[in-house]
Order: sequence, then structure tokens, then C-alpha cells
Amino acid sequence: MCFGDDARPPDPPLPGIVGDHGEVLLRSADGTQFNAYYAYPTARVRSAVVVMPDVRGLHPFYQELAQRFAQAHLLAIAIDYFGRTAPFASTRDNGFPYREHAEQMRPEYVAADVASAVGWLRGNGDHNVTSVFTVGFCRGGSLSWAQSAEGHGLAGCVGFYGDPSSVTDRIPDLADPLLILAAGQDQTPVDEVEQFAERVRAQGVEAEMHVYPDAPHSFFDRTSGEYQQECDDAWRRILAFVERHAT
Repeated sequence: MCFGDDARPPDPPLPGIVGDHGEVLLRSADGTQFNAYYAYPTARVRSAVVVMPDVRGLHPFYQELAQRFAQAHLLAIAIDYFGRTAPFASTRDNGFPYREHAEQMRPEYVAADVASAVGWLRGNGDHNVTSVFTVGFCRGGSLSWAQSAEGHGLAGCVGFYGDPSSVTDRIPDLADPLLILAAGQDQTPVDEVEQFAERVRAQGVEAEMHVYPDAPHSFFDRTSGEYQQECDDAWRRILAFVERHAT
């Protein structure tokens, strides 16, 4: 588990106003319906993000994070992973028994659900989305990098404190640029993350990496005031990555 229920995503630089936001049911290619949470910026935009949560699925933290991305002038949708095993009405807070559902997750299920979210973003009539990115955290960070190999036509894949060991078998198939944000005090050794980035680059795929040496796992949390500089820097890097790769 990445953080407690009192965690809150940090604000982006120069935040704007959130437009419409709320829950939506998406349907995957295999017919599975799953929960998602969207947030619109007030202005019409061309870039969008799929927010990929940690192992608990669509925790309220990620619903709020979708709104923070909307404040950063990006159309956003955060997805749940458990439409195949958990009731839609279940709250993904600290009381949710995520482990039993996480054990039933499969990469192909996640990829199918991301494809549905990407399609929803591109088909949104209120915007003209031409560039879609994934942004994930912890297990979602690894899953975000893995989407680079899934043929979604993404503009880029961002991952916070992911575990490269779950993605190494997909390195030959990676196609979309990666942004790798690592915590120096995480349980995953930094040198493993650096080796992963080097192997991705050797395949001819961009892998931008930044390490926050003194930051722990899940530092991207505005209630942890001591890591405000790291949060601010991470936001700047994400938005710069989006701007650089948007079409």
C-alpha cells in the first residue's frame, strides 16, 4: 500500500480551474465494465492522461489526482483495475481488500482497460485529443511503462517508483517514450531502475529518468510537506515531457 487515506495529491504549478468531473463506467474489449473517474479542464485541449493507480485501484487519491491534471490543463481519466473481480460500488479506501483482487490482475486485462480509457479520451467530443499519455504510481508506474509495448499509440508513459523487474520482459516491444521518476529511499534499488532505463535506450526508445535521492516511496503527496520541492519538480518534469511529446 502506497499511503493512507489522508494523503492528497500535490497541486500542479499555476493551477487552473477544474471543469466537469465525476465517475464513469467504461467497457473493455472483453465486455468487462470497470470504474473510472474523469476530470475536464475548462478550456478545450489536445493532450490527455490515463492515470494508473497503485495496487489498490481507484482510491480517492487518484480521483483527486485526475482533477489536479485537469487543473494542469489536461483531460484526465483515472481507472480501476478490478472490474472483473470486485463490485462497482466498492470503495477503494484503506478498508478495501485489494490483495485478493490484485492477485487476479493480468497484464492483458490492464492493457485492454487502458485501451478503453484511451478510446474514451480520443472520442471525447468536448475536446480534440491528439496525444494521450499514461501516468502511473507504484505498481501502476510499472504498468504505465508497460503500456509503451501495447500498441495504444501513446505519446508517452510516465511512472513513479515502479518496479522495473515486472517490465523487463517487455523491453524489446517498447515503442513509446518513457519518463521514469524514482525515489532514492524506495525499496527498489536505484541501480536497478538505471539499468532498466539503459536497456530501454539501447532499444532506441527514449527513457528520461530522474532520481529524488532523499525521497521515500509515495513522496508525491502534499501532506508530506518535507517533500514539496520534489513534488513541484516532478510536476514540472511531467508537464515538460507532455509538452515535448504532444502532437
